[in-house]
Amino acid sequence: MPESGGYLAPILMSVSAPLCYPNRFAMNLFTALAEVMGEHGLQETLTLAGIVSTPNESLVQEYPFARLAALNQALDEVYGARGGRGMALRAGRAWFAGGMKSFGALSGVADPAFRVLSVTDRCRVGLEAQARIFTHFSAQVTTVKEDAKHFRVVVQPSPFAYGIQAEHPVCHLLVGLLKECLAWASNGHDYPIRETQCIASGGENCVFVVQK
Repeated sequence: MPESGGYLAPILMSVSAPLCYPNRFAMNLFTALAEVMGEHGLQETLTLAGIVSTPNESLVQEYPFARLAALNQALDEVYGARGGRGMALRAGRAWFAGGMKSFGALSGVADPAFRVLSVTDRCRVGLEAQARIFTHFSAQVTTVKEDAKHFRVVVQPSPFAYGIQAEHPVCHLLVGLLKECLAWASNGHDYPIRETQCIASGGENCVFVVQK
């Protein structure tokens, strides 16, 4: 039987309205998951998560965070804690490469003027553009902070930790997405990223630290 990954019982969160992604974000994520695990693996995971409908291409914010959190939990149930983490990281990278990099603020990052910037500046622009997309189009408010050695991406809240209690950070899909965003912005560099705080394991927000 697969490991549970340290998940405890989900908790109910009292909000005036459901927090949601736009349908297109979720659709792009489902496409990335199918690319990584195959249609059969995706359907098994969706069934375990209790997800029966697929999102469409609209930008209407109606795909609930609670459903994305259930999908995240189901990855661990199907593949075990280590396997689920690996699947999530790969799917997060495919999620960015297959849809998010050509969306909104990121579409202008391909401009030739962007490519003459330093690697650090390109990474900053890429992360900030991705953060603006999440904040503008979804209920995932995302900001980028910086010091001499690190970028810090602060997410409040992450849909993949929403309503979950766990013993460790769980937002591996976002880690994968951020890693691919940085690889794309830097022409292939692989930046170490750690989720140092997660609302699922008691953090106030989900915080992702990128070593420059």
